[in-house]
Amino acid sequence: MKFLYDEESFSFEALRTAGYATYGGAELGEVLVTCRQIPEGDEQAWSAQWAATAARVERIGRDALAAGHRVSAREALLRASNYYRTADFYRREDPANDAESARLAKASQQTFADAVALLDIPARYVRIPYEDTTLPAYLFLADDSGEPRPTVIYHGGFDSCLEEDYLSLAAGALRRGYHVLTFDGPGQGSTIREQGLHFRPDWEAVVTPVVDFALTLPEVDAARVALVGTSLGGYLAARAVAFDHRLAACVLHDGVYDFSEVFQTTARRAAELPGGLAELKAQSTFVRWLIDNGRWNFGIDDPDELIKATQSYTMAGIADRITCPMLVLEAEVDQFFDGQPQRIFDALTSPKKLIRFREDEGGGEHCHEGAMALFHQCTFDWLDTVLVV
Repeated sequence: MKFLYDEESFSFEALRTAGYATYGGAELGEVLVTCRQIPEGDEQAWSAQWAATAARVERIGRDALAAGHRVSAREALLRASNYYRTADFYRREDPANDAESARLAKASQQTFADAVALLDIPARYVRIPYEDTTLPAYLFLADDSGEPRPTVIYHGGFDSCLEEDYLSLAAGALRRGYHVLTFDGPGQGSTIREQGLHFRPDWEAVVTPVVDFALTLPEVDAARVALVGTSLGGYLAARAVAFDHRLAACVLHDGVYDFSEVFQTTARRAAELPGGLAELKAQSTFVRWLIDNGRWNFGIDDPDELIKATQSYTMAGIADRITCPMLVLEAEVDQFFDGQPQRIFDALTSPKKLIRFREDEGGGEHCHEGAMALFHQCTFDWLDTVLVV
């Protein structure tokens, strides 16, 4: 589906940002007027224009808060956080030494923190013990009764951040009575930027301490804890539940069997060009971003070594260890993981269901961007049926 741009990556990222309007994370008019000032494929203009929109919307929120308009402040600050995240998206050539990238990331974090503090039940920012450090997390409660409720543990994928998790899943879960614990694992959000933690394939080592933490919370019903992972998180979550059997259900949004295939495809395309990977990066916004983002959040500078490292991110020989009910989601025109949800679904031996989102229904893009309501309806209706005690 094309959205505002012919260039595939710009189209997808614009749709991703706009799709969060479902939960107040964007305003369509703001998206349209911002994107019309950004030429096709111009990453510098993308960052500058989205940053300008974010700053303008943040000022609306700050002024509203100063005047005592709590709801207006919350709404504007939530949109500003999403726009700051979008402004930083393509700044991956050298983010560790990019002062503007750091500023945008911090602004996204701060506006989000200020927004969710204004929810009817304010979100709790927590740090989850992990090895010799901690992971940043938010606990969102569906009510303040203190009674145990079914709870979703949620994390993103290759380019996600904690602040996006609310719009991507938590807001829909809260409406349906679920508590939600979201977190940044190694390689994600502030853990890579502020702690230097990189991705690891044995994601059970990440999820297990998160589950340990969740089970200490009086609001969490220990018998009804589910795990949801988005994008690369579709591999990460599957890997985790293969080893941690305390989770009552798992949703792969979307299913990923072998993450390395994305990089292997890129390597084959590069091999067909005289200039190799450098030429392909110059031609393709997506490939340029894929390699640069991977170099950063995997902590590997050499692209060949990066491609090798991704080979450990596979469910081959592991999928049959999963015992909990599994929901595998698939996008009809997924440009990243085409065919992979069916592969992981076929490898599963636990109770399972596959839902395929069609393009002609608006849900065919990777992770169903632009179809948040449809994605949440299918996901939580399924969870309602499997988390019955």
